[in-house]
Amino acid sequence: MKRFIAFLLVAILFTVNTSFKPTVPGSRDYYIVIEKHKYEMTVFDANDNALIVYPVVFGNKDLGDKMMKGDRRTPEGTFHIAAKRPHPKWNKFLALDYPNEESIEKFNERKAEGLIPVNAEIGGEIGIHGTWPHEDFAIDQYQNWTMGCVSTKNQYINQLFNTMAVGTTVIIKR
Repeated sequence: MKRFIAFLLVAILFTVNTSFKPTVPGSRDYYIVIEKHKYEMTVFDANDNALIVYPVVFGNKDLGDKMMKGDRRTPEGTFHIAAKRPHPKWNKFLALDYPNEESIEKFNERKAEGLIPVNAEIGGEIGIHGTWPHEDFAIDQYQNWTMGCVSTKNQYINQLFNTMAVGTTVIIKR
């Protein structure tokens, strides 16, 4: 309950924070850090000031790094918002550039080490999105339900969709 109240207070502060403004593609006004073990997504400004913290959930309860397609894990590393679009199921979708060069290198190393099957595929279509309509409770209850994406409440994905530009850096760590 304390965590929920803290997120609520941050969200209220966000709504009156006039310094959080929409950006244009290619700008470096903001970056996002997602900490899986905290179930948090923090937006920072270019001066490394934390502006807002959103609650998030993922795909797999073990919170491990994505190994291959179908494992329901969220990849770790540095990514960028590659595209933004409305989504028919999950409100809005901020597509990440997964797999990127870093992800492909980790995937190939794991294959070579025998950690994943030789016929495994890397997967794709990872992003940040909302929830099913009227199911924001999944975020409050920390229900990891995605196929590897990061999910937050619909009101929060709307804020991100309206302010984060294509090209914004997104760092995902355990």
